[in-house]
Amino acid sequence: MPMLAVYPGSFDPITLGHLDIIERGARLFSEVIVAIAHNPQKKALFSVSQRIKQVQAATVHLKNVRVDTFDGLTVEYARSQQATVLLRGLRVLSDFEYELQMSHTNKSLWPEIETVFLTTSNEYSFLSSSLVKEIARFGGNVRHLVPATVAKDLEACFTQTPIPSQQPLE
Repeated sequence: MPMLAVYPGSFDPITLGHLDIIERGARLFSEVIVAIAHNPQKKALFSVSQRIKQVQAATVHLKNVRVDTFDGLTVEYARSQQATVLLRGLRVLSDFEYELQMSHTNKSLWPEIETVFLTTSNEYSFLSSSLVKEIARFGGNVRHLVPATVAKDLEACFTQTPIPSQQPLE
């Protein structure tokens, strides 16, 4: 029986940690939808269309992965796609507490959905999109943290946006 999993997130930008979860999920499920959440409440660095292109480029080698976007509740999106699984990555203990709460909430909204947690590989356990953006913002090298196309996008973004100078403390 084919099993469709949805891996939701903002992916602003996709990191090698995300890619690790996607690749491993693609081995476990017949199809994985990387579902990019459109959340107007969050100030994203990259537009949804840019994030779609970034994720598509990073997952081109995975034939059973597709990229989509959604608004609203993740569980409603999963139901609309006839998915039976939400795929989630766990880096640290604090992730688990939040993800467990979300899993129970989603189950209360749709009892047929299951959440599968994959622990991030050790080399990516510290990695987050926020951390990557912060490093890139200050000119640091992120090529070992994100796919090559994303690194180029980050470099282009931050070379066009000057970093505000900090005034020395007196």
